[in-house]
Amino acid sequence: HWEKFQNELFKVTTREGHIFAMKPMNCPHHTQIYARKQHSYRELPQRYANTTMCYRDEQSGELAGISRSRAFTQDDAHVFCRLTQFEDDMTKIWKIGSRFDQAAGFTLNVRLSLHEPKHPEKYLGEPARWIAAEKQLRALVKKQKAKAIEAVGEAAFYGPKIDFMAKDSIGREWQVPTIQLDMNLPERFDLTCVNEKGEHERIVMIHAAIIESIERFMSILIEHTAGQFTLWLSPVLIQIILVTTKHNASARKLHKQLEAAGLRVHLDDANETVGYKIRKAEKQKAPYMIVIGDKEKSLTKLSIRIRGKKEVKMVTLKAWIPLLQKNIAKRAI
Repeated sequence: HWEKFQNELFKVTTREGHIFAMKPMNCPHHTQIYARKQHSYRELPQRYANTTMCYRDEQSGELAGISRSRAFTQDDAHVFCRLTQFEDDMTKIWKIGSRFDQAAGFTLNVRLSLHEPKHPEKYLGEPARWIAAEKQLRALVKKQKAKAIEAVGEAAFYGPKIDFMAKDSIGREWQVPTIQLDMNLPERFDLTCVNEKGEHERIVMIHAAIIESIERFMSILIEHTAGQFTLWLSPVLIQIILVTTKHNASARKLHKQLEAAGLRVHLDDANETVGYKIRKAEKQKAPYMIVIGDKEKSLTKLSIRIRGKKEVKMVTLKAWIPLLQKNIAKRAI
């Protein structure tokens, strides 16, 4: 990483001339955890993951809000395994990434990011190792019965990767989960396991990130949904609005019932007009709004306003709460 990216790191030099860099990624750190002792083949795969801040000295023209920043939170995972094991772990990561992004409402396309043979200086390792790794990833894509777009020149400098591309509501494409097969860093860091014959066997390394930059993912999600999060993702699912303070007791009782059912609910008991409270709730984009007046104070039947719809729906708590819980549990879009 230093060889390729030292100009993109935040660095400080001590009075004694030692150079320190703020952590740009977790790959070298996880290799050192693996290298702390000699592993047997019986201990593999070894899987490490952490979600921490990373820092990169991006140029001002490259910055874009929280979509691209100099400090970001990365969910970073690395699997250290034998070449015969990588397919199983990559398949598991594939399933996790697909499930995650589909639950967030994205349709995913698969991109196979390959090296550029005409510019070998951009990559680590021998061309033969790259060809072998890319052949393995093609076989994995085929086994998953997926159609992948091949993108020459989009590989990481240490290995080819499978990127999941999400298209947002205005047609922009974003790379979200990524799984990378690395045969080069284990070579450079001399990472091995002791195999069945007692020999030192070179291992491979899988780099994986489901969200990658949490800040960037949130920016994509907010813009994709225009802030109208699906039910299970909404910070507040239900806004309760009082018509007057005399409905306070009923509203508080309802608030307790909904909270007890595991629903995120907010009670607006401010001394303001109903119209103003409704406009406030609409701006907050909660999926549901309940207005408590004389007709609703018994809580037998409730008037539910659904986000983005003008009509009011009459429901009973007994029927409505299980329906919400079911939709949340299955992460319905």
